[in-house]
Amino acid sequence: MGRSQETFNKKEKEKKKQKKREDKASKKEERKTNSNKGKSLDSMLAYIDEDGNITATPPDPKKKQAIKQEDIQIGVPKQAELDPADLIRKGTVTHFNTSKGYGFIRDHETQDSIFVHQNGLTSSIKEGDKVSFEVEKGLKGLNAINVKLV
Repeated sequence: MGRSQETFNKKEKEKKKQKKREDKASKKEERKTNSNKGKSLDSMLAYIDEDGNITATPPDPKKKQAIKQEDIQIGVPKQAELDPADLIRKGTVTHFNTSKGYGFIRDHETQDSIFVHQNGLTSSIKEGDKVSFEVEKGLKGLNAINVKLV
């Protein structure tokens, strides 16, 4: 007796292929019905309102503002040079260990705690002293330099 050359596994594979073809055709039809082809240019335009949000309605021409080309800055603006008098800050020594040679100063303006090392001192200081100092960026944060008693 002759058996069919097609096994169960082959039939299942053929069914899966047919199902994929049908899914692909249905997706193609769905894309055709939802496509933007043939629509007018006005329906495809998007506008940005005064708050920066994208909208479908055009902006009101009465609210239009004229901006001079010279006023537009591209990139980072140049930083104005600081006055040396502005760099000098005042503070109070909150902690200073003379044996280890470091301590901390509480800035009067920002209330930040700023590290001070004995190499940044111009005169000897102790806890509770009012001092004036300059600040520089160190490895772990701000460091006080040129520390003087007030």
